[in-house]
Amino acid sequence: MKKFLLTLGLIGSVAGASMAQGRTQPADSTRRVAGAAGMQGTAGQKAKPKPYADVITDKAVTKAGFFKTHKVDDKYFFELADSVLGRELLVVNRISKAGAEVRSASGYAGDQIGSAVIMFEKGPDDRIFMRKISYATYSPDSTKSMYQSVQRSNVQAIVAAFNIAAFAPGNKGTVIDVTDYIKGENEIFSFSNAAGKTRFRLGNFISDRSYIQNVRSFPQNVEVTTVKTYVLTPPTTGFGAAPAGGAGGSTLNGSSTIEINTSMVVLPKKPMQPRYFDPRVGYFAVGYTDFDANPQGVKEIEMVKRWRLEPKPEDMAKYKRGELVEPIKPIIFYIDPATPKQWVPYLIAGVNDWQKAFEKAGFKNAIIGKMAPTAKENPNWSLDDARHSAIVYKPSEISNASGPSISDPRSGEIMESHINWYHNVMKLVRDWYFIQAAAIDPRARKMEFSEELMGDLIRFVSSHEVGHTLGLRHNYGSSSTVPTENLRDKKWVEANGHTPSIMDYARFNYVAQPEDNISSKGIYPRIGDYDNWAIEWGYRVLPNAKNAQDEIAILNKMTVEKLKNRRNWFGTELNPDDPHSQNEDLSDNAMKASEYGIKNLQRTLAKLPEWTKEENEGYENLDNIYGQLTGQFNRYMGHVAKNIGGIYENPKTVEQEGFVYERTPAATQKEAMTFLDKQLFTTPTWLLSPAVLNNTGANPMVIISRSQQAVLNRLVSNSTLTKLIAAEAMDGTKAYKVTDFFTDMNGSIFKELKNKQAIDVYRRNLQKMYVQELIDLVKPAPAPTTAQAGGRGNAAPTMSLGQSDVISVAKAELRNINSMIKSASTQTDSLSNYHLQDLSDRITEALNPRG
Repeated sequence: MKKFLLTLGLIGSVAGASMAQGRTQPADSTRRVAGAAGMQGTAGQKAKPKPYADVITDKAVTKAGFFKTHKVDDKYFFELADSVLGRELLVVNRISKAGAEVRSASGYAGDQIGSAVIMFEKGPDDRIFMRKISYATYSPDSTKSMYQSVQRSNVQAIVAAFNIAAFAPGNKGTVIDVTDYIKGENEIFSFSNAAGKTRFRLGNFISDRSYIQNVRSFPQNVEVTTVKTYVLTPPTTGFGAAPAGGAGGSTLNGSSTIEINTSMVVLPKKPMQPRYFDPRVGYFAVGYTDFDANPQGVKEIEMVKRWRLEPKPEDMAKYKRGELVEPIKPIIFYIDPATPKQWVPYLIAGVNDWQKAFEKAGFKNAIIGKMAPTAKENPNWSLDDARHSAIVYKPSEISNASGPSISDPRSGEIMESHINWYHNVMKLVRDWYFIQAAAIDPRARKMEFSEELMGDLIRFVSSHEVGHTLGLRHNYGSSSTVPTENLRDKKWVEANGHTPSIMDYARFNYVAQPEDNISSKGIYPRIGDYDNWAIEWGYRVLPNAKNAQDEIAILNKMTVEKLKNRRNWFGTELNPDDPHSQNEDLSDNAMKASEYGIKNLQRTLAKLPEWTKEENEGYENLDNIYGQLTGQFNRYMGHVAKNIGGIYENPKTVEQEGFVYERTPAATQKEAMTFLDKQLFTTPTWLLSPAVLNNTGANPMVIISRSQQAVLNRLVSNSTLTKLIAAEAMDGTKAYKVTDFFTDMNGSIFKELKNKQAIDVYRRNLQKMYVQELIDLVKPAPAPTTAQAGGRGNAAPTMSLGQSDVISVAKAELRNINSMIKSASTQTDSLSNYHLQDLSDRITEALNPRG
């Protein structure tokens, strides 16, 4: 079974980006850069503890919670009860306010900028140490033989030390001064690493313009708000970049101030029982190296990320009988008060749509969307409080939304989530729906959708992002389980949806044709069969399993049975080779689906000037939507091209029949090549609408060449050709061989030579691109450095060119093309002759380079 190891991604390095070239820090900012005591706490200046009343005076503003916090004049103190020492705290840092200069670098209120797990412990000489906890290696059971050895070999870093300012009354706790550390620059209370600061163009920390704004304590968490100022560095690339040797622009002596909210949340004393990752069900995971799990070696443990949903003790008997029960603590998503009121009901509906899925796991009312309370309703409620999960609305031009979550690294328990909802996501879904559905839905034939239609689209995106926060990854394979013709069957598709998973990137039903009269029920994505199964797998409580190991056999039996229904299949987004696992595609046959999709694009293009027109406006709408249309066409080409050299992957346990890996059938690959010949290599002139091009200035040569080049890059690549050669080695005569591939490519791209036809400019460009791809294989560029590596084609590991037949067959194809050129009759037009002679010269030089 193929391994999908997903690392913690929790612990960052010490923050602190270097200053911009040519810039010197202002003199008044150098006194305590990063806080002289900031990196060391207060232990650098040794002082004996004072009486409690001398430190926490009658001026103190005290707040009780998980631990007490005190403000005395301009000093802040933590009072750590003995019971707090040794407890692990999850620290999450978010921007709570930012200026325009940070927003321009994609930074918005609610953005997470760091996280870590820390622990306070008593050290020698009246000091308190703060340790940063790593779970890269772990022995979870203190009774096992390796526990002590692992502990000795995995000492947790001390990131700060504090003098004990006073002992709490009754010597049941300690008081430490955290002022300098919290308001300073460090990896716990600001950015986890330098890369985070660089993203926001933040340079060196300016301590005398930074301060603590507020500290609040709650029963399970402590919230700290700080204001921090940094040197603002110039853009490194693009418009406004600084010239060499200077800062450039108006940012020469600029600074940027941001407000940061730090949540310190206590992790459970007893971690939630983990559930081990299974590649057949798509969950995000955290993991560690376990030295106890395998008596003859180490084992990489992966635990899925999920919320702690448990039946109330008094309802456990009902739960075991199969009755629906409410969980002890439901999942609640609050809607940011800044959200425009008309979209709030749709966002809430997107959350609540998951309730039915949780019923498959035995829970009712397990997840709830609701408006955040107003200040009048609850003055202590805060969107920044890490106890609250929320959909945070951001006034951003970013056309996106995302659903991250924070989890306990010991168990995978999701502690909270802040879904990022960027304002311009509405443009994104409008463009998607316009291009994919305008041919079949009259409501999409204008630039401003009705509130109802836009609300429906927001609801779908909301459900998708909430799915991520529940632990679910993208299921790129789900749509491939649906027969193409079912997508045109009104009764079937309206009952079942066009994909079994809302976690797919299936968007909308572009296969449906106008004459099918399919309603929105058969066009929109919805929570489907796979999603219901995934929630059941991840959240059903298994009372008979005492630990995660006991769950494995039970879950495997469930999974084997469920996967007999192909609609429950998970296709990972991480596989570059499987044609069944693709984003933006539909159905079990990319060729048929794309054929229908192109018909709808042609209908849409014919009406594009009319449907994009707005009074008193220019042609920006036309330009934008035409770009979306050509992009959709390119997606169809990519969906088909992935079938060439494709390898299906179906993770299995030994209890399941069939192979894990299978090559795409030769007949399917042949069908894909025929499609590409018809729809792409034969110039798709229908894309070149004069009514569009003459009003947008789009270059027809670029439009066609871009589409063809992308497909050639994938097909004529070391990766694809190596897979074709390997398939022949495995499957023999049943395979679609590399020689079959080149025969089909040659016949498609150089058909004019056989038919003695003139070669037009589009076809000349195509032939040049194809020959250049072959030459690049024969004369590969020098290997890139590690920093430059990125490869071409897909990312699958391949043999080096020198170790395979790829160069041999590429040379043979070049020789074949050159022979065809030389034996072809002279063309009737001069440009065709010039072109062919040029190709011949290029091929000759590639095969016989001059010293």
